[in-house]
Amino acid sequence: MIRVLLADDETMIRAGVRAILTTDPGIEVVAEAGDGHEAVALAREHRPDVVLLDVRMPRLDGLAAAEELRRTVPGAAVVMLTTFSEDAFIARALGSGVGGFLLKSGDPRELVAGVKAVAAGGAALSPSVARRVIDTLGGERFTRAAGARARLEPLTGREQEVVALLGAGLSNQEIADRMYVVEGTVKAHVSAVLARLGLRNRVQLAVLAYEAGLVPHE
Repeated sequence: MIRVLLADDETMIRAGVRAILTTDPGIEVVAEAGDGHEAVALAREHRPDVVLLDVRMPRLDGLAAAEELRRTVPGAAVVMLTTFSEDAFIARALGSGVGGFLLKSGDPRELVAGVKAVAAGGAALSPSVARRVIDTLGGERFTRAAGARARLEPLTGREQEVVALLGAGLSNQEIADRMYVVEGTVKAHVSAVLARLGLRNRVQLAVLAYEAGLVPHE
């Protein structure tokens, strides 16, 4: 059972997200918060597997709450719920320990899949969000694509396959199943790639996969 804490200052949004998540028998919403401070306090109390954070909340916004959670509840994976109007925030959050970004207006199946992927150690990055992040980072698209491909070129074919599957939102176990290896091998590949490329987390690697064209854009 994946235990989820949901934080959003809009009651109707929380109700909608809860309704979507609880359609899956493997997900349980253990607590809800209306602001960042409450989210951190409830996460300390309930120790959820995944925390879904709205980007804009009173008292403590989503990014600040994510940073506090990384320090105080490191076992909880964090996914940001965002809208298309918050591109700059998404770009800033890429350097944090956030495990993914999902659109509030996205496909409900994407939300459930994202929670499962992050709980399993993967990255949750909506294709629509990935495209917007790349655009927000600036620069001409083809130039950025060429630069991303150049960064990935030194990787082995096996490592590039892992990067592509990670960018597509697959969990460690799902990648292992696709590649006919054990999950530990996938984790080792991801850790090695992150270190070699100087990236801090899987979301940054997923964005790089999109930039390089390893994952089709919507």
